[in-house]
Amino acid sequence: EVQLVESGGGLVQPGGSLRLSCAASGFTFGSTDMSWVRQAPGKGPEWVSGINSGGGGTYIADFVKGRFTISRDNAKNTLYLQMNSLKPEDTAVYYCATWGVVEGIPADYWGQGTQVTVSS
Repeated sequence: EVQLVESGGGLVQPGGSLRLSCAASGFTFGSTDMSWVRQAPGKGPEWVSGINSGGGGTYIADFVKGRFTISRDNAKNTLYLQMNSLKPEDTAVYYCATWGVVEGIPADYWGQGTQVTVSS
């Protein structure tokens, strides 16, 4: 069973930082491209960042470029999102998700999400 468990969210002041983690199990993490997606209250899901299976290729949405960094540790089956210079508009539930193909089959798995609130 594919499981993705996010952690690291919370309340932070504008300009602050958070590091999200996503523990993966139930599939070959090191062979799977991964992504972060967020959903703000009253809005649809918004893709934030992606990383290829080896970690050598990363992709970032323009609205967080220069502030957020995606990374992964395949030895620990863990995906990360380092978020710096946070803004109130970054407030959302952040989801870890597979990106494209899992075990050779097109698939789309999401975690349960972690809440990030940026407020003074």
